Amino acid sequence: MSIVKNLAEIPETTHPFLAKVGMSTLYSRRDDGAELTCFVVRCKVGSEIEEHVHPDEADIIYVLAGKATMWIEDRGEFPLDSGVFVVVPKDLKHRTYDVTEELLIYDVFYPAMF
Repeated sequence: MSIVKNLAEIPETTHPFLAKVGMSTLYSRRDDGAELTCFVVRCKVGSEIEEHVHPDEADIIYVLAGKATMWIEDRGEFPLDSGVFVVVPKDLKHRTYDVTEELLIYDVFYPAMF
């Protein structure tokens, strides 16, 4: 069965433990029976996604808009801005910080986070 959704019609929820970070779930195992989870994540200026690791999922990121800095333990830090594509394999520490322009990212977790 095909699925069509409009981001403008999907409610944004506050990240469970990160201030100034919102998430809109586009596709998930919970809602759609999917094998991956897709979000649009919005990080306000001054927000930070603290260092963390996903033990079971790869984190696949495409930056739609904004400016920030990202750090991955095997690569170091690098700029995040429109058009940047990042794959963080499971079990690698990473973080996003120094958000100087509101950051909008398309974020996919494989396998599904929930």
